[in-house]
Amino acid sequence: MKTFVVPGDWRSWVPVAPESHFPIQNLPYGIFSTRDGRPARVGVAIGEFILDTGLLHDAGLLDGPDVFSADTLNPLMSLGRGAWTALRQRLAELLRDSEPVLRDDERLRARVLVPMADATLHMPVHIGAFVDFYSSEQHASNVGRMFRDPERPLLPNWKHLPVGYNGRASSVVGSGTDVIRPCGQTVTSNEGPPSFGPSRQLDFELEVGFFTGADNPLGDTVAEDQVDDFVFGLVLVNDWSARDVQRWEYAPLGPFLAKSFATSISPWVVPVDALLPFRVPGPEQDPTPLPHLQTALPWHFDVQLEVAIQTDRATKPQRVCRTNFRHMYWSLAQQLLHQASNGTNVQVGDLYASGTISGPDPDSYGSMLELAWRGERPIAIEETGETRVFIHDGDRVLMSGWAQGAGFRVGFGELCNRVAPARVR
Repeated sequence: MKTFVVPGDWRSWVPVAPESHFPIQNLPYGIFSTRDGRPARVGVAIGEFILDTGLLHDAGLLDGPDVFSADTLNPLMSLGRGAWTALRQRLAELLRDSEPVLRDDERLRARVLVPMADATLHMPVHIGAFVDFYSSEQHASNVGRMFRDPERPLLPNWKHLPVGYNGRASSVVGSGTDVIRPCGQTVTSNEGPPSFGPSRQLDFELEVGFFTGADNPLGDTVAEDQVDDFVFGLVLVNDWSARDVQRWEYAPLGPFLAKSFATSISPWVVPVDALLPFRVPGPEQDPTPLPHLQTALPWHFDVQLEVAIQTDRATKPQRVCRTNFRHMYWSLAQQLLHQASNGTNVQVGDLYASGTISGPDPDSYGSMLELAWRGERPIAIEETGETRVFIHDGDRVLMSGWAQGAGFRVGFGELCNRVAPARVR
């Protein structure tokens, strides 16, 4: 496996606070624009700045084709694992505090370092396909206890394969985009009749997703030793859900309108290489997965995750969830292997979401459905005296995540979306 992990003792000549999500050990990719009229292009986050890779390439400091002037990461991702590794190593060397080439070139440094406050971030990837999984045993068990058999909450297939569905890529949006409350059919009882109107049970789902940076021909599978060539980087995902719409429509084929109205992702794509030092073993899988789902290397990661809500009456967000990506039962490698096991053609820019990430404790549940336990345990908003069982119009949902190193964090930044009222016609 050809990778480059930035040593933990490296420091950048760009100032980076210990609590920053963007030290030299991270170097996530994004798409940004500035007010000078230049089009959106590829940047790398370092501290409170964005490194303009297009200008670095123009200055002869980055080799290879100019994939840095593109308004998505897809051309860069298409170069493949070897190019990702070489670029990451070169960027780290240019930013290292002992390297004078860029550090001591005052004019070039002033051009290529853009303050984040002066930039606008855009969707990082053109997404051709979106897949959502259901891979947290705690989340699946919680939902099963609520709506099926409390003694047997998991369906018979759940521990044999990563349950998932192929979703709608066209409604994946970025951080900062308002999420419009969806309308749909709902019922007050299973007997109906249904009515049509705005969802009254809008929910967030805390997830982590990964982007693929390689293709396989239709009909071919992906082997376990190829996973590293396919996984480019990871993002935070909020898989918004209209619970009341979903409850009526999901049988027998699963989510449809209750999920397709919006899924949001964080703007910075964290290279998988940046997370390799935080690999951890996953939970014991019993029964043992079938051979095509077995992996030699661990593909779970110790990433702390948080969700906060800020109501339109509050002046600050309140944390409602703290959990960890390591709690997933099925790993991202197993998700990819399963998706491709029937010959599905994986493509550059596909997004795979983990499914709601819930931990073992009540405050580690990754959705309002669980946190407020189907409305039976309302969450108090301490600043305003309000309560929440689901998300209201005007609420902002903020997600954050990072892996903690020795004196540095490898983080995703923030994913934030505000809920806007339904557009009823």
